Amino acid sequence: MPAPTAPLPLPAQLGERVLREQVASAYATIGSATVADAALALAVSAGCAWLTQRAAPLVWLLLHLAQTLRYPLLGAYAKDAGAAQPATFWARRYVREVAINSTVWGLAPWFMLPPGNTALTALFVLIVLGLCTAGMASVAPLRRAIWAYCCPMVIGLATALLWHGTAFDMTAAGCALAYLVVTLRFAGQQHRLLTTSLTARFENEALAEQLAQQVSLTQQSSDEKTRFLATASHDLRQPVHAIALFGAVLEKELHDHPQHDNAQRLMRAVQALGHSLDAMLDVSRLDAGDVTPARAVVPLNTVFNALSQTFAARADERGLQLRLRATPLWARTDPELLTRLVANLVDNALKYTPQGGVLVMARERGTEAWIDVRDTGIGIAAEHQAQVFEEFYQIDNPGRDRARGLGMGLSIVRRLSVLLDHPVLLRSLPGRGSRFRVVLPVAPPQPVDALLAQPPPRWTDTASMLLQDDALPRRVLLVDDEADIGVAMTALMRAVGVSVTHVADGAQAHAALIEARARQQPFDALICDLRLADGADGLALARTLRHQHSRTLPTLLVTGETAPTPLQRVRDSGLPVLFKPVTADALLLALARTVRAD
Repeated sequence: MPAPTAPLPLPAQLGERVLREQVASAYATIGSATVADAALALAVSAGCAWLTQRAAPLVWLLLHLAQTLRYPLLGAYAKDAGAAQPATFWARRYVREVAINSTVWGLAPWFMLPPGNTALTALFVLIVLGLCTAGMASVAPLRRAIWAYCCPMVIGLATALLWHGTAFDMTAAGCALAYLVVTLRFAGQQHRLLTTSLTARFENEALAEQLAQQVSLTQQSSDEKTRFLATASHDLRQPVHAIALFGAVLEKELHDHPQHDNAQRLMRAVQALGHSLDAMLDVSRLDAGDVTPARAVVPLNTVFNALSQTFAARADERGLQLRLRATPLWARTDPELLTRLVANLVDNALKYTPQGGVLVMARERGTEAWIDVRDTGIGIAAEHQAQVFEEFYQIDNPGRDRARGLGMGLSIVRRLSVLLDHPVLLRSLPGRGSRFRVVLPVAPPQPVDALLAQPPPRWTDTASMLLQDDALPRRVLLVDDEADIGVAMTALMRAVGVSVTHVADGAQAHAALIEARARQQPFDALICDLRLADGADGLALARTLRHQHSRTLPTLLVTGETAPTPLQRVRDSGLPVLFKPVTADALLLALARTVRAD
C-alpha cells in the first residue's frame, strides 16, 4: 500500500483547531489506558517474580508505580479542556508522559528476563509488542506521541535481548526492531489519515459557516433594500400627494385658461411619479410576502379589456399599434395580479418599441394557456436576458431617462410570476423585438350566470357623476399633520362642494367632533393619515374617535406607508385605505364608496 503524500501546511487558525481535536482524542482514553497499564504491570511483575524467584521485578513494579503516580498531570487536562493552556502545552505534556511510561516498559526486560529462559523471553516479547500495538490507536492522533510511545519500549526490549547474546535472543531482537519499523510506518499513515479527515471536517464547517454568513448577509441586504424602498416610498409620497391635490385644484380652476395645458402636463408628470412609487410599493409588499393570491376562474378577455383601456391612449401618443386579440380562453388565476403582471410586460414593450407595435394574444396548449406579449422593439441580447428581471436594470439607458421608468417593471413581473406560479419565458433578438410568454393553467368556461355573480367592476364614474348622484359627504373631518396636504385637500373638496375641517392631531380631532355635535352639524366622514406627528398611530386614533363619538362614522385611511407590518394592521382593521399619492378622482371615488358602505 503506497504511503499517502504529506499534507500541505495548514493555515494557523485551521492548524490550531486540528491540533486541539488531536489532543482531545489523545486524552480521551488516558484514564482507562492508565488503569489497564497498571493492571498489566502488576500482573507481569508478579508473574516474573514468582517464576524467577527474584526481587528485581518487584523493584521495577515500584518504578512503574512512581510513574503511574504522575497520572494527575495528565488528568488535569479534563479540568482545563484547553481553556487556560493552549493545545501545544497539553500536546507536549502528553508526549512527555507517554515517553516516560514507554521508557519504564523498555526497562522491564532488564529487570525481569533471566538469560537462557526461552519461554519467558518469548512471552515477554509478545507482551511488549502487544502493548505497543494496543496503545497505537490512542497515540496515533499526535505524531510525536507515536515515536515517544513505540520507540523506548521496543528499543529497550531489543537491547536487552541483544545483551543476552543467544541466537534466539538476537533473532527475537531483530524481529522486534523490524516490528517497530513497520508499526511506525503504519502509525504514520494512520496519523496522516486522521489529520486529513479533521482538516476536511473543519474546512467543511468553515465553508458552511461562510455560506451561512453569506446567506445572512444576502438576507440582511434584501431586508435593508426592502426597508429602504418602504422608507423612501413613504417619504416621497407625502409631498407628491400634496402636489397631486394642488395640481387637481389648479387643473380644475384653469379649465378655460391658456395655462390649462401646462396644468395637464403637471398632472401627467405627477401621475408618472405616482406609478414609480406604486412600483416601489409593489416590490416592498411582494418581498415582504404581504400579497396573497385570490385565485378564481376568470375569462382572459377581462384582463385584455383592462389592458386596452390602460394602454391604448399611450400607444396612440407614441404612434404605435397596440393589438389585443379577443380570446375565448378561461384560466385559474388571480385576475388583479395577472393583470398587473401582463400590464408590466405591455408597459415594458411600449417603452422599448420605437416603431411598429405590440401584440397581446392568448393560446391554449393542452392544460396550459399561453399569454404572449410580442413587440417590434429593440430586443434584448442573450447576455442581458437574465439581468432584465433584476431591480433597476435597464438596457441602453445610461442617462436614466425617466420616460423609461425606474427599471422595476420586470422585477415585479418576476415576483408575481413566482407568487402566482405562472412561469414567464423570454425570447428575444436584438433589433427584431421580444416575446414574453406567461404560462398559466387553463380552466373550462363558466356559465353566463357566473359572470353575473362576480363582484361589480371598479368605479369609473367621474366626480361630476358623484355630485349628480349625491354620493359625496357634505362635511369631512381630515386628520393629517402635514399642513400642505390639509390646504390642498380643503381646496379640492371645496371645488366639489364638500366642506373640510383640517386638524393635525388627536386632541384637535376630539375637540372638532365635540364642537360639531354641539352645533348639530356632525361630520359625514373621517379621513385620517396612518402616520401622524410624534409617532402617533392614525389607525388607533380613528378607532378611538369612532368608539367615543360615532361608531358609524365612515372612515377612510390615507397613507404613504409601505412597510408590511402597518399594512397588515390596516387590513386586519377592515377600514378602507388609499396609498399616497392619491389622484383627485381616486380620492372622491373612495370617499363615496366609504360613505355608501357605512
